[in-house]
Amino acid sequence: MLSSQQHIISHVSTWLGDQKSVWLCTILKTWGSSPRPVGAMMACTVEGELVGSISGGCIEEDFLEQLRDGSLKSQFDEMQKPFVVKYGVPAEEQARLKLPCGGQLHVLLEYIESNESNRDIFDRLKTDLEQHKSVSRIVDLGNGQISASPNSSDEAVVLDEDSMAHSLSPMHRLLLLGAGDVARYVAEMALALEYDVMLCDPRPNYLDNWHVDGVETISRLPDDVVRESFNNPYSGIIALAHDPRVDDMALMEALKTEAFYIGAMGSERTSAARRERLPELGLSAAEIARLHAPIGLQISSKTPAEIAISVMAEVTAVRHKVKN
Repeated sequence: MLSSQQHIISHVSTWLGDQKSVWLCTILKTWGSSPRPVGAMMACTVEGELVGSISGGCIEEDFLEQLRDGSLKSQFDEMQKPFVVKYGVPAEEQARLKLPCGGQLHVLLEYIESNESNRDIFDRLKTDLEQHKSVSRIVDLGNGQISASPNSSDEAVVLDEDSMAHSLSPMHRLLLLGAGDVARYVAEMALALEYDVMLCDPRPNYLDNWHVDGVETISRLPDDVVRESFNNPYSGIIALAHDPRVDDMALMEALKTEAFYIGAMGSERTSAARRERLPELGLSAAEIARLHAPIGLQISSKTPAEIAISVMAEVTAVRHKVKN
């Protein structure tokens, strides 16, 4: 499974490798209601093959119409550089495109030809994302030249007079510990939110009847799995086993990593007891303070599905740096 950004970059890389020129659209700014955030992308070949989206469909239709009638290429031929299209300005444009709630979008349009330089850049972007590395795509707004930088920003798009830096993030991954009903619902919701999900349970027979399409299951020591595959800022570890032999083993390793989210299911009493045990495993007070326990937002959840909603709501808030 790929994130939406990886999916688009992968398609552009493939199209350029097939000697196809590509239009790449990137949202620079939004005002009012917008169905897609700043940094969202859409890519399209000159033949009309399309991937990604920058609206609920209205702008895509307008884009394809201009692609078919040649007006987009005419604009590029005249300017010979990337150009910005302001959708929803003026009011008549909003009505024509049926943009919601007075919304406005500024979109950068790039015409990317299939030359060696562009193929190499998009191959690198694709490879970096596959290797769980963040990377920025730098566009010279004066001539359209594209480069890649390992430096990324918390801002999706950084724009100045001469260039655009578009931060690209690899697929976020979640490691769930403990096969059970809560893990099943968490996995299904996480997949819908574009996470790559793995479930680990080293206990005999626990994985026998646990299955969610798209989720890899593994029966190994969880600390080894964390150390090898879930030790970067794009990883989250969620302990759901309700068994210290499984949960604490993983947490011991996870709290030493750069994982963006680490949580453990349990009551206030269970969580307090866990915090008393963790120093005995060699963890510092600062490391233990990173643990989300009890897990999830407080919505008085009782059923496995409700618990999963609260868990993934908290994971989403932490990922987007929303302060409670």
